[in-house]
Amino acid sequence: MNRGFYTIMAAQFFSSLADSALLFVAIDLLAAMNAPPSLIPLLKLSFVLFYVLLAPFVGAFADSMLKGRVMFVANLIKILGCGLVFAGIHPLMAYAVVGFGAAVYSPAKYGILTELLPAEKLVIANGWIEGLTVLSIILGTAFGGALVSPIGGAWLVNLHLPVVDSIISTPSQASLAILIGVYILAALFNLGIPDTGARYDHQERNPTRLVADFANCSATLWKDKLGQISLAVTTLFWGAGATLQLIVIKWAERSLQMPLDKSTGLIGVFAVGVAAGAAAAAKMIPLKKSLTVIPLGIIMGLVVTSMTLVHSITLAVPLLMLIGVLSGFFVVPLNALLQHRGHVLMSAGHSIAVQNFNENLSILSMLALYSVMLALKVDLNIIIVVFGLSLAGIMYLIGRRHAANQREHDSLKLIGEHKH
Repeated sequence: MNRGFYTIMAAQFFSSLADSALLFVAIDLLAAMNAPPSLIPLLKLSFVLFYVLLAPFVGAFADSMLKGRVMFVANLIKILGCGLVFAGIHPLMAYAVVGFGAAVYSPAKYGILTELLPAEKLVIANGWIEGLTVLSIILGTAFGGALVSPIGGAWLVNLHLPVVDSIISTPSQASLAILIGVYILAALFNLGIPDTGARYDHQERNPTRLVADFANCSATLWKDKLGQISLAVTTLFWGAGATLQLIVIKWAERSLQMPLDKSTGLIGVFAVGVAAGAAAAAKMIPLKKSLTVIPLGIIMGLVVTSMTLVHSITLAVPLLMLIGVLSGFFVVPLNALLQHRGHVLMSAGHSIAVQNFNENLSILSMLALYSVMLALKVDLNIIIVVFGLSLAGIMYLIGRRHAANQREHDSLKLIGEHKH
């Protein structure tokens, strides 16, 4: 890997670290305002929603200038979002602006990999990026928890610095100021990202044409024999991953009698497993063999159903570690394949925008289904079994679809040979 790749990794690490910690600080800001608890879920919703709403536009923006510059602008938007709180803007609106920045950041973050590295290094690069992102989420969660603790942001307020005192009056504001500093650090790394030399044709600016272009790109990727399989898997993975996090917290409370602050540690165990699986896939699975990991998705779904049989922390930790390893191992090669196909069929930024749209729509849809099941008071064990079997079943159907595509390809190839 070259120096530019490590600069991208550093920028991604600090930006993702701040994103993860910011959720807890935003919740703390709402609590300090005595806001109703119903506003807290809206934080996550407003953040993810922009990935879906802006999908037709961020791809063109990511391809309109150097990717490093796009990432720099996106981090400036995140800094602006944090700064709005100091101007008296409601935290919900401010957090939505940060989500806007994150949506702009994503196509450039992944798109630059296909510009910077040859296809055979994409699985390794994705392993590093995904592993580092998971690490930043784990550390960001711990960092956010530390900032909102009684002794967290309070230390900056207690320093009584002349300039700081005039802007910061509460521990929550102090925590936010620290995160702004982390975003600034990420932005400085963005400035160090090299020019890859990749240039794209003039980008469309008309909103109607952008939506039409995005729909065309989406159709192109879904019609491609390899693109549709990898896109289906990654879409399913991100929706399932987001839902599984909430299921684990509820399961830990009910089956393991663990309070919320302790159950979040199980999310960390799952994340460590994902990082380990991603690292293993990066070393073991070349791009041309990426589709051989599909059966692991079926196994993962079946393993999830076994959560209903576990009632001790001793068994829960290795089980969640195993689920995480299976997740990371099967999603990284298919993510790399999707990026490669997107880069071949269209521009890098456009293909990542299509991926973001589908994955985040999956997150919103699966979380909505989970919420409906909870509202209907469906037993948690039934939810887990339905979730696991649905995951395994859909992965099985995706595998069948891939096998059918292969047979069709082989038949066409055979017909071509007979003609010659």
